[in-house]
Amino acid sequence: MINNKSFPVFGLLLFSCFLFSCQQKENKNTAENKNMRIPVSVNDSITLSIDKSPMDMIYFPVDYPQKKMDSSNMGNPKARLIYSRPQKKGRIIFADSTVTQNFIQHYGQEWRLGANESTEVEFFTDVTINGQKLAQGRYIIYCIPYAYKWVIVFNDNLFSWGLHVDKTKDVMKIELPVTKTDKSIEFLTMAFQEAAYGYNLLIEWDDIKVLMPVNFN
Repeated sequence: MINNKSFPVFGLLLFSCFLFSCQQKENKNTAENKNMRIPVSVNDSITLSIDKSPMDMIYFPVDYPQKKMDSSNMGNPKARLIYSRPQKKGRIIFADSTVTQNFIQHYGQEWRLGANESTEVEFFTDVTINGQKLAQGRYIIYCIPYAYKWVIVFNDNLFSWGLHVDKTKDVMKIELPVTKTDKSIEFLTMAFQEAAYGYNLLIEWDDIKVLMPVNFN
């Protein structure tokens, strides 16, 4: 039996339990909200924003992870490439040094061949590219673009943001011809394509196309 003198203590105890319950619920909701990844405006500073240059990962064989789920006999892939995809957004992709506004890259200067982290390729076997042998392993690749050719450089300075050229870690350089197309591709796009000798790495952006032939050793 609760007497009159016990009411203040009992009421305080009930109020404390109520506050504790509310706090627990609020903490749970906060934790759940932190784990939610929802599409939002890039101007929304309270929640997550969308990366303007989304990351992509490509394999050879194409769609290797899905194929591996359907077959228990698949070995390692032949190659994997990870890169971020910048957008054209009305800009000139490549320009000579006389252009000073609304461009992305000057000819003759090193370019990370993507955005954000350095573009990274992994070969799971030794390969030959343009007659040069490259050992199995992981490399970053960057590019020196010109109007009619690209110089592609393989480098082992892994896990870096942007492009911090350390030429002492260059492993191999190749030259690839540039082809003009009648398309205009908004996002930098790369894809592996099967070929009789192995595969090609197709690189396209705006009206430019470059093919890098990769031969199995």
